[in-house]
Amino acid sequence: IFSHIAAELAKKHEIDIITTGMKGLPEFEEQDGVKIHRVRVMGRADKATATLLSLLSFPLSSMLKGIKLCRRKKYDVINTHFAVPTGPTGLVLSKLFGIPDILSIHGGDIYDPSKTLSPHRNFLLRKMVAYVLNHSTYVLAQSTDVRARAIEHYHVKREIKIIPWGLKEPRFERTGRKQLGLDTGDFIIIAIGRLVKRKGLDHLLIAVARSLIPSIKVLIIGDGPEKENLKSLAEESGIGSRVTLCGSVSEEQKFQYLAASDIFVLPSLHEGFGIVFLEAMYCGLPIITTDTGGQTDFIIDGHNGFLVHVGDVETLAVKIEELYTNHDLRKSMAANNLEDIKKFSISTTAQRYEEMFELAKRGTGKNIDPAVREPS
Repeated sequence: IFSHIAAELAKKHEIDIITTGMKGLPEFEEQDGVKIHRVRVMGRADKATATLLSLLSFPLSSMLKGIKLCRRKKYDVINTHFAVPTGPTGLVLSKLFGIPDILSIHGGDIYDPSKTLSPHRNFLLRKMVAYVLNHSTYVLAQSTDVRARAIEHYHVKREIKIIPWGLKEPRFERTGRKQLGLDTGDFIIIAIGRLVKRKGLDHLLIAVARSLIPSIKVLIIGDGPEKENLKSLAEESGIGSRVTLCGSVSEEQKFQYLAASDIFVLPSLHEGFGIVFLEAMYCGLPIITTDTGGQTDFIIDGHNGFLVHVGDVETLAVKIEELYTNHDLRKSMAANNLEDIKKFSISTTAQRYEEMFELAKRGTGKNIDPAVREPS
């Protein structure tokens, strides 16, 4: 999503991105007018999962690259995404070169209930995040939940404005289930995300295992450290033949699978926002998710999906079966999502970011421009 916002902004502005490098990716390339600089980190082998070592080594590498770039070019604004590990880099570059730093916080960088090393639980990380939050020029959150977590755990007194994510309209060729290797008679639940504990995919499998309806199948797209655990759980629960772990797929394939499915389910322990929900909405899928996280800004219980308590597997199973049996409800939720997604375009998100950048560039103090709107 960062790259999509950057590509929109690059239509009118010069954009440089500093990000993590890894084997197989060039140190520098230009995509959609955006200049991408990848720095070396330790212990990062794939895109799906960052390691503690990679997180610790990124700040120094990114600061050195940032200093080189700032000496060569005159930047108007630094936009730092994630309080850690990138927050300190933005702050240091801001102080060294007198450039306003807008910090965007996304959820897992300040709060992840599935991790013992989540910043809100670790004394040193909590102090670091609090410092970055309170010393950046402006702070933006992608949802009311992320803003609330920042205030609750880091006692932020300043104003945090919300700019929700937007969706770049996907381009894909719709195809039938047969071409995707799916049975036309099945009721297909699709879930998309990194295979980590925070996504609560084990709760989804347990809920499906409690159903006696054999035509309910689960399609999981994504990769990560929980893959083997999920495989084992499916087998032990007796639904191994009803669960397909697709791994990583192309963007086109992802939307083809979404368009061929019946409902989208992601019972996450927490989501800062969840761009995958917008993708499911675009494809007209009813959604079942949890009532904790940024998705509650736009997933309304009974309107375009169902919200269940985190870990409430019984209710999750009931809601899945309710959507299975109630075709009219699925149809109305699908129609509502196709309408609601119109509020979340990538161009609107980029415009709101641009307004914040102009405000920071003008140096008009801490009052926020009315043009930067809250989500409706």
